[in-house]
Amino acid sequence: MSDSSPLPPVRLHPEAELARDALSTPLLSRAALLARWAGPGTRVDAGGALVEEQLAEAAEALGLTGEDAAAYASEAWRVAVDAGLVEVVDEEAGTVTAGEDLALLTGGAPHDVLAVWLAALEAVLAEAAVPDLEDLMEAMDEGGQVDFSKLDWNPEAEAEFLDGVLGNLYLLTASEDGPGEGPVPLPALAASMIIPGDMDEPTNDVLEQVSDAMMRLDDQFRLLEPIGIVAYRPVDEALMTDPGEEPTASLDDTDVSRYGMVRLTPLGLYGLRARLQEAGFDAPAVGDLADKGADALLDGSAGYGSRAALAETELWLARRDPLAAAQELLAAARGSDPGAPLRRLRCQQALSLVGEQAEPAVREVLDDPELGGLARVWLSELGATDVPAPSEDLVFWLTVDTLAAQLAAEGNSEELQALVEGLAQQHGGFFAAAWRVDHPATADVLEAMGRLHPDKRIAKEARKAAFKARSQHGG
Repeated sequence: MSDSSPLPPVRLHPEAELARDALSTPLLSRAALLARWAGPGTRVDAGGALVEEQLAEAAEALGLTGEDAAAYASEAWRVAVDAGLVEVVDEEAGTVTAGEDLALLTGGAPHDVLAVWLAALEAVLAEAAVPDLEDLMEAMDEGGQVDFSKLDWNPEAEAEFLDGVLGNLYLLTASEDGPGEGPVPLPALAASMIIPGDMDEPTNDVLEQVSDAMMRLDDQFRLLEPIGIVAYRPVDEALMTDPGEEPTASLDDTDVSRYGMVRLTPLGLYGLRARLQEAGFDAPAVGDLADKGADALLDGSAGYGSRAALAETELWLARRDPLAAAQELLAAARGSDPGAPLRRLRCQQALSLVGEQAEPAVREVLDDPELGGLARVWLSELGATDVPAPSEDLVFWLTVDTLAAQLAAEGNSEELQALVEGLAQQHGGFFAAAWRVDHPATADVLEAMGRLHPDKRIAKEARKAAFKARSQHGG
């Protein structure tokens, strides 16, 4: 994942709703309870953890029972300390007091609550990258010290792996062709980190690495679920039986959910976006452009998928007078730079949302050399009958502009290929005239048509026309 290219925009829930979700997560709510439970008699060790004799009391305060109660209480206390809900006031005496951030959970704004939750999330993510207790015990020497060389554990690599997995999960959730808010199979997520993109058939060694990664992720997602970042269905325990043992339940190899299913929660989406932005990534959210100018809207949403661009535009229009918005959009759509064709396409789509109230503004640009074609198309789609006929030059210019916009928006897509084929079929002499079109993208569009058209003869005509266009403009 490169931090130089923007990620797909995400749709975040309102901060007030996310703050309520954060407060109700098992881990943060337990951490807050322990922070309020702690008093003058509470003692911690040199690392800030509760002394062992107080764990049972802490577990009781949380209403926890069973063999894991003390472990859950210890985990909640660590989060309370790391998130600023508890502060160690005397390390030598091991005394604590309520942290300044504890009051934010009840008296702070939603953004303050989420800031505390993000601090708790960082603590849990750091914990998830640490080897489990069984591995630590196996690596312990006779003196009771952990021999990290036996662990085959690189803290930075482990943290990067988990960050990469969560980054991929974020991308899948944000992408318009991904599962959205639906769950992702754990094997697919592990494979996305292990199997190279150019490997057609994974080797047995690679498949074993994927299996090992799945087991690591199974442990890690179990740790992450209580902080609310993911909803996780763990790997079926029946799959973990030793080769010689009988499975405890009947197995259905076709049920992929048995191998683990994970999805980002709305709170998790918010948290990962905040972490990505902190790391320097451009991670937009729908609504970021609503209070900006039309130029920022058209340029900023240029790389969005169609649904995200529509949602962003609707939010932008909701804050403006329809006619004034149409005038601002049309002014921002002008230009001869490489991004201009896609701006005009986004402008046309935005005007369709404005509807007939945009008509006066559109009629004002009928004679504009860059917007006249767009205006005629829009008015015709509106049902106007007095639309002046375009000149042949304008028709060709608009065709090149439209293809350039589609190329920028979709790349070499099947839809664009179909458009190219239809255009060449309808206009037999298209290439003989198209290379003369005075548009900055003419040569690029003709080259793309040469790549996309399946008929070799027509593709060759397109490439020849592209060469002529470049020669005409000295390129």
